[in-house]
Amino acid sequence: MEYTLRLLAGGAGSLASYLAAHVLLCLLPAFFIAGAMTALIPKASVTRWLGRNTPAQLSYPAAALAGSLIAVCSCTIVPLFAGIYRKGAGLGPAVTFLFFAPAGNIMALAYTGSILGVEFALARLLMCLLFGIGIGVLMALLFWRDDASHDAQTDRLFADQARMAPAALGLLLSLVALLIAGTLKLWPLTASLPSFELPLGWAQSWQATLFRWLPFDAAKGEEGVSFQGSLLIGLLLLIAATAWQGLEDILETSNRWTWLTLGLSAATLLVAALRLNPVAGALEVVLTGRALAVALALGAVIHYARQLPAEDWRAWLWEAWRFVKQIFVLLVAGVFVVGMVRQIIRPEWIESLAGSNSLQANAVAVGFGVFMYFPTLVEVPVARMFLDLGMHPGPLLAYLMADPELSLQSLLMVAAVIGRTKTAAYVGLVTLFSIGAGLLYGAWVDGLGWPSLVSVLGLLLAVLATALAWLRRRQQALLPA
Repeated sequence: MEYTLRLLAGGAGSLASYLAAHVLLCLLPAFFIAGAMTALIPKASVTRWLGRNTPAQLSYPAAALAGSLIAVCSCTIVPLFAGIYRKGAGLGPAVTFLFFAPAGNIMALAYTGSILGVEFALARLLMCLLFGIGIGVLMALLFWRDDASHDAQTDRLFADQARMAPAALGLLLSLVALLIAGTLKLWPLTASLPSFELPLGWAQSWQATLFRWLPFDAAKGEEGVSFQGSLLIGLLLLIAATAWQGLEDILETSNRWTWLTLGLSAATLLVAALRLNPVAGALEVVLTGRALAVALALGAVIHYARQLPAEDWRAWLWEAWRFVKQIFVLLVAGVFVVGMVRQIIRPEWIESLAGSNSLQANAVAVGFGVFMYFPTLVEVPVARMFLDLGMHPGPLLAYLMADPELSLQSLLMVAAVIGRTKTAAYVGLVTLFSIGAGLLYGAWVDGLGWPSLVSVLGLLLAVLATALAWLRRRQQALLPA
């Protein structure tokens, strides 16, 4: 019984610290961005560059760019992949889109940067981009005959012109600015501005109570819950309670619960951007550059949202709410499980299996990513746990490359779209490229010089460019005279 209680306490502590520290300034704006991407960007403007007859040097980067704009997990991206493939996208660009979207989208990268650091996020972006295109090109080369016979009657769909309304573009850019303002740890965002004190004498005792209820071990990557964190959790619960009333039927009509939900969301972001420090007999409130930047970005969001037609802003809010319902419960459950796993895993296990940047360690990390799938974003706190327990950064990157891409349910859906043979090839390529990414990044962490790193990347780019040129010549040869 005592062991079970320890596991449950570990899960509850992990979940509380996660909600308090990582959901708000990172995920809350990202949910709204994902909704805006889905509702406000014309489909043709995302997919028109993915046609089979589009030059390869344009279609593959365009596929990666389209994937970066769609913040969904691998299970959700498969239907989108099936749609663009069946409507005329080439196999290569479609596979690049399938690979890049779960791991390289704006939400995953922002969250990776906030939890694992900007350097790790940049490495993930670079490796996902380079190897995602490489996997797509190799799939197109391996199955070029099948790709050529694929029905191309709807290629004209991808040449359709579509423009994004200025208000929608302004809203999207304002949301991105809000995300950046909330997540970057750079001056002047981290600068302290004037402060004041509120006469809340109980704040310090409440902080001590939180640490007593939810003890944490910093050596295991646990963060604990601060006074400010508990306040933010309370605001999140209020948002959840009002959102069901205000957003569930938003496509039909808005009501006072809608505006209450949005007001609470804005207030929560502002509170999260402040610094609240319990002191003797009071609560110190420190204004920050981040709070000012968040306020300005929120003002811009409101300005552009008011210019949208009613059906557009309602569709935006509905898509954001639908995204929250699809992923947030899984996210909460996954983080709770991570907290319990922390109580079981011994650091020496991680160190012995993946504590060095060896081929075996990277293969083990990829294997874990394949067979122990977590929904998108959950893999990041899992990765943080592994890093704290002694996993080398190289195998850690290999795990993050493989985990969002490969799961049993996703692979079954992919096989239904492109067949078992192509799916098996895709799994093999993802595995090889993920191991390669881990070995390369791990070597750089261990001291590989910039000249050697640039040489390796340059060689990979040269091979990729050669393959693209061959593929383009093959495509041109198959075009009707």
